[in-house]
Amino acid sequence: MARRALLSVSDKTGLVELARGLVELGWELISTGGTARAISEAGLKVTEVASITGFPEILNGRVKTLHPNVHGGILAKRTPEHLKQLEEHNIKPIDLVIVNLYPFRETINRPDVTLEEAIENIDIGGPTMVRAAAKNYESVAVVVNPSDYEAVLKELKEKGELSIDTRKRLASEAFAHTASYDTTIASYLQNLIQDENEAFPKDFTLTGEKVQDLRYGENPHQKAAFYRFPVTPPGSLAGARQLQGKELSYNNLVDLEAAWDLVQDFKECVAAIIKHTNPCGVARGETPVMAYKKALDADPVSAFGGIVAFNRVVDADVAKELVEIFLEAVIAPDFTAEALNILKEKANLRLLAAGEDLDNEDTKDYILKPISGGFLVQEPDRHVIDTKELKTVSGSEPGEEELDDLLFAWQVVKHVKSNAIVLAKDGVTLGIGAGQMNRVGAARIALEQAGDKAKGAVLASDAFFPFGDTVKLAAKAGVKAIIQPGGSIRDDESIKAAKDAGITMVFTGVRHFRH
Repeated sequence: MARRALLSVSDKTGLVELARGLVELGWELISTGGTARAISEAGLKVTEVASITGFPEILNGRVKTLHPNVHGGILAKRTPEHLKQLEEHNIKPIDLVIVNLYPFRETINRPDVTLEEAIENIDIGGPTMVRAAAKNYESVAVVVNPSDYEAVLKELKEKGELSIDTRKRLASEAFAHTASYDTTIASYLQNLIQDENEAFPKDFTLTGEKVQDLRYGENPHQKAAFYRFPVTPPGSLAGARQLQGKELSYNNLVDLEAAWDLVQDFKECVAAIIKHTNPCGVARGETPVMAYKKALDADPVSAFGGIVAFNRVVDADVAKELVEIFLEAVIAPDFTAEALNILKEKANLRLLAAGEDLDNEDTKDYILKPISGGFLVQEPDRHVIDTKELKTVSGSEPGEEELDDLLFAWQVVKHVKSNAIVLAKDGVTLGIGAGQMNRVGAARIALEQAGDKAKGAVLASDAFFPFGDTVKLAAKAGVKAIIQPGGSIRDDESIKAAKDAGITMVFTGVRHFRH
C-alpha cells in the first residue's frame, strides 16, 4: 500500500518542490482547497479531501478536514487492533501530515484589521490535524515549518522513512507551533477586554518567535537569544529596524530598551545617554543636537561606549556630533538620509529606527521578572505627575522655572535604578546616583558628580527619605529645591532640615522604585 501524505498549508513556500519529491518517492498526496489547486497546477496527482471524507467542504471552508476518515487515519496506531478498526470502517492510514495554519498573526498585525477578519483567520482544522499527528508521532510524522521540508525529503530518500528521533523532534515543534498559535489568539482577545477588576488573566500565556541567537548573554559563558512577541506594536524596540552596525548583543538590547523607554516618557525633544541601563546624561533641547550636546556635557566620561536615544528624528547636525566619540548604539524614531551618510563613517555603530510610539492604550503590556519556579508580572510604571497632586511642605511654592526642573528631574529619576537620586537644572541632569544600598549614598554620588553645579539645582529622589541626612547633604551643596514622594514616619526630620536650609520641598505622593 502506498504511503499517504496529507498537505494543507497557508504558507505555500516550498510546497510544490515537497509534493514533487514525495510523488517521486511513491507517496499518494491528499490535500485541501488552495493547497490541492497549487499541487494540481504543478502537474502532480492529488486527491481532494472531500473524496476521502465523502463530504464537501462547508461553511465557507470552516469544516473540511474534521472527519473520522481524516483523523482516524492520522491517530491510528499501527497495531493489529487499530488497523483492524480502520479496515472495518474503510479508513486508510495517513503517514505524513504537512500543515501550517491560517495567518492569524499576520492578519492581526495589519493596522486596519477588523475583529471579524481576525476571527475568520483562527484555524480550527489545521491545529487539530497537527496535534493529532504529533500525538501519534510513533506512527506519523508531522511538519509545520517549510524550513524542514528539505531535510525531511532528504531523510526519506536516503533511509526510506523518518527515524523515531526525527518524528519526535517534529512532534515537539508541532506542539510548540500550536501552543504559540493559541497563545497569540488568547492574547489578542484578552487585549480586547477592558476589565478594571481583573488586571491580569487567570492563566498568563506567553509566546515569542526567535529573532536571532545572540553571541552570548550578559557574560560570554551565558547563552542567550532574542525573541519577538507575535504582535509588535509600532514604536517598540522589538519592531525596530537596524540600519547599520554590528550584530546586537544581549547587553545592547537591554540598554537600548532602557534608553528608548526613557526618551519616550517625554513629549518635548530629549536625548538620553545610557550605561548599564542607567542614564548618565539626559537633557532637553529645542533640537536633537542641542539636547545631545547638553546630555553629553552632563557626564562625558561615562558616555564613552554608551547607548544614545532620541525621541526625534536624527538629522545631519546631531550625526556630526555622534561620530566624535565611541558609542555602541543609537536609537531614534528614524534617521535622515544625510545623517545616515555621515554615520557610515562609524561602520560598527549600531543604528536602530524604531518608528513613532503611538502610545496605543488598547494594547496591554506587562513587565515580567523570573523567580525560581515562576515569574512576577506587573504593569509598566506609566504614572505622569499632575501638578495638582504636588504638596509643598517646605519653603515657598516653586516658580515656573523651578517647577519645570523639579518635574524634569522627577521624570528622569523614574528611569534610574533604586536607590536613585537625580540632580538637574535648566532641563539637564547634573548628577545621578543609581542603585545604591542607602539613599544618602546615592545622593553623595550625584552631588559629587554635579560638583559646583549643584548650587541652585534641584534634586529628585525616587522614594522617601528615611532620615534628614540626605536633605542636609543637599543643603550643604547648595541645592535649592527637592522633589520626593514623602510618606516616611520621619518626614518631619526631612521637612525641618529643608526649612532650616531654606530649601523648597515638594511631595508627590508617588514612589518610583526601579529594581
